[in-house]
Amino acid sequence: QAQLVESGGGLVQAGESLRLSCVASEHIFSGSATGWFRQAPGKEREFVATISRIIETTEYSDSVKGRFTISRDNARNTVYLQMNSLKIEDTAVYYCAARPGGGYFLSAGDYTYWGQGTQVTVSL
Repeated sequence: QAQLVESGGGLVQAGESLRLSCVASEHIFSGSATGWFRQAPGKEREFVATISRIIETTEYSDSVKGRFTISRDNARNTVYLQMNSLKIEDTAVYYCAARPGGGYFLSAGDYTYWGQGTQVTVSL
């Protein structure tokens, strides 16, 4: 049974926007920091954004700062990634992740739970 399920990926043109969603099991979401990572073909998985559990502190990679926004809806056990001004280099599979406890985390190795990923493709 999947515990994190992403949706919202697709094919868009450069400059357009997408919003990714990740629904988590309640017992995971309520007690966890959450994050988004991405992996392009032939590249390692890289950090995109993270949000802490209670204070909702956020951090972003330099490559998306100012364009992407991470947020969470605790009533819906959902974390979002709003992606604006998309670039071709944003093309990747995007993964949602969760880690029980406080704080926020930038390393993939710090996360316990992962979704299956959703493809984002940005074309000219």
